[in-house]
This record gives sequence, structure tokens and C-alpha cells, in this order.
Amino acid sequence: MPSVNETTQPLASPPVGSSIEVLRVFAKLGFTCFGGPIAHIGYFRDEFVVRRKWIDEHAYVDLVGLCQLLPGPASSQVGFSIGLMRAGYLGGLAAWAGFTLPSAIVLTLFAYGAGALTGRIGAGLLHGLKLTAVAIVAQAVWGMARTLCPDRERGSIAAVAALIVLLSTSSVGQIGAIMLGGIAGLWLCRSSATTPSRHGAMPVSRTAGVVALACFLLLLVGLPVLRGLTGSAGIALFEAFYRSGALVFGGGHVVLPLLREAFVTPGWLSDDAFLAGYGAAQAVPGPLFTFAAYLGTVVSPEPHGAAGAALGLIGIFLPGILILLGALPFWDSFLKQASTLALTRGVNAAVVGLLGAALYNPVWTSSVKTPGDFSIALVAFVLLVAWRAPPLIVVAISAIGGILLAVTGS
Repeated sequence: MPSVNETTQPLASPPVGSSIEVLRVFAKLGFTCFGGPIAHIGYFRDEFVVRRKWIDEHAYVDLVGLCQLLPGPASSQVGFSIGLMRAGYLGGLAAWAGFTLPSAIVLTLFAYGAGALTGRIGAGLLHGLKLTAVAIVAQAVWGMARTLCPDRERGSIAAVAALIVLLSTSSVGQIGAIMLGGIAGLWLCRSSATTPSRHGAMPVSRTAGVVALACFLLLLVGLPVLRGLTGSAGIALFEAFYRSGALVFGGGHVVLPLLREAFVTPGWLSDDAFLAGYGAAQAVPGPLFTFAAYLGTVVSPEPHGAAGAALGLIGIFLPGILILLGALPFWDSFLKQASTLALTRGVNAAVVGLLGAALYNPVWTSSVKTPGDFSIALVAFVLLVAWRAPPLIVVAISAIGGILLAVTGS
């Protein structure tokens, strides 16, 4: 039976720190957190549970569980929540800025310099980054399938979702696959649902939570309408980023097919430029969602450049923060519902299928053309999965391999 401390202890005391303190700590993490969202959560535990004791172990585990269930970038949502508990709303904003801006700035600079990568060496380097994306996405599919599809029911949901996406020609197929995954989860995944332990409220009022949820839904529904009425390129870009961020379950890599559908299909940038930026995003610390800064910089409609990067960052992170603020005041009763957990299990299985479909098209079909390409992708995958090499090292090796292939004509 859980102890009294485990069942009634609040997630955190009232805010006791300053936003400057939060910004300083998260900026250090923003420069050093390599390895993707799971690794980020490990860094956060070491920093805030073990070293600084800003939050206790039980509260941290439950907070991570909540963020994994919600759409959006889980590690960024965990970081925002810790900043919120430490220093209020300004603390949450400081945590997001400190963790996000270092990699966003680097990717924006890369976007400005990517056009200068011409000739054999430049083309080879960009091709090596595309091959990195093959290994990274394959690793994500492998790891997520083992965790989120451990039985035949969820494996079948993932397979059907992949077929829907592969045979569909529009983003409606992706949204439909997610919705059908949730419905199938309600039907097939109830037996594996468990009731989490109870914790107290977060420092967000129920009124603030309702307002945040209303804003989330209003923007999700209203932005496409406003886009159609105004024809504004800026609103179209913001809506594309917001929609992608609002529909992502399961981590940063799952945003890949949504962003490709939103930006490559309308012709706003090429597949090659998209995958080169995605490969570069693996070489920087911080959340993978900062890939939006690169996209906002290089898209053809205005605003692009630095203004587009800022628009992309705000657009893709905003829905995850809004729905997090909306869920925090109600999260205890929300997570106790077996139907909610079953639905979420179905959705998570479906996003594994989405990512598996993206691994084939566009990642594999646009990158692996020769035995040399396959060799580089295979080496990168083995380094990531078997040797657990840092992503930065894998990116460097793949880039060198791409240059060698281009120089030798292999």
C-alpha cells in the first residue's frame, strides 16, 4: 500500500526561486543535453531530483508520465513544468527559453549557411546528413515499437496506421490514423490500462487551465479558417507549425511526417533541404522541435529568415504548452480514468505506425540509392543502437561518409 507521503504529497511547493535562476540552469542544459527526449528526461532527473532537489522522485515520475500522454514535446513540457513550479509562469517561460534557444540559434545559422554548401563536398555533406536521418528515425521506430507496441493488439494498430499513411496522399490520412488508433485502443487496450498513483495539484488554477484549453482548441480550429479567409502567408506558416505541434504524440521524431506533409507537399521547400535540416538537428543539443527554426528560416513563403524561425518556434511549441497548462489542474482525475489510458495506448501505437511509414517515405526512398548509402546508414544505425554512440559522433561519421562517397563517385 502506498505511504501517505506518496499519495498526498503535492508535486511541488509554491514557487520559491527566481526566473533568472531557472534560466541559468536550463541554459546550461540547453547547451549540453544531447540524445533526444528520453535522454533529456534523464538529464532533468539528475539535475532537479538528485542534485538540486527541486522536485521529489515520485512527483517527477508522475509528471513525466503526464507529459508522455499529452501531445507535444514531452521533455520540453517536463522542463516547462519544473520551471513553473520553481518560479511561476515566468519560471516556465525561462525554462523553455533556456532549453530551446541554444539549438534553435545553431539551426537558424545552419539554415543561412546551407545554401553555400555547393559542389561535391557540400553536396556530399548534405547527403551524409540525410543518411543520418535514416539511422535516427530507424532507431526511433525500433525503440518506440518495443516500448509502445509490446503486444499483438498494439502491433496491429501500428501496422494498420502505417498502411493508412502509406496509401494516403494527404495529411487527412495521418490524422485519421491517429483517430482510428485511439478508437482501437479503447476497444483493444483496456486490459493493459493501470491506475497511476495520486498526487496533489500543480500551481495552476482550474480557471487558468480551462482558459489554456480553450485557447488551444480555438487556435487549432480557428487558424485554418483565418488562413482561408485572409490568404496570408504568415498565418499559413504559423498554422502549419501549430497543427504539427498539436498532433504529435510520442516524441520529437513523430513530428517528421507531419512537418513534411505541411511544408514539402505544398512546395515550400524540397525534400532534400528538409532531410538535410533534419539530419543537422540530430547534431545539436536540446529538443528536436527546434527543427522548426530551420524550417522557418528556409521556407519560400514570407516571412522567412530570422522572423520565420521565431514564427516556427512559437507555432510548434505553443500547443504543447497550452494543453499542458490545461491538463495540470485536472491531471489526477484525468489519469485515473482507465478509458483515457486505453485511448492513449492506441494513439501511441498509431504514431509508431506513422513514424514507420515516414521511415520508408520520404526518409529511405529519398536517401538510400546505392550500396554505399546503405552502408553508411547501417553503420550509423549500429553505432546508435548497439554501441549507444552520442548522436553528435554519428552525425560527424555520416557526414564524412557522405563526402567520401561524393568525392569518389561511389
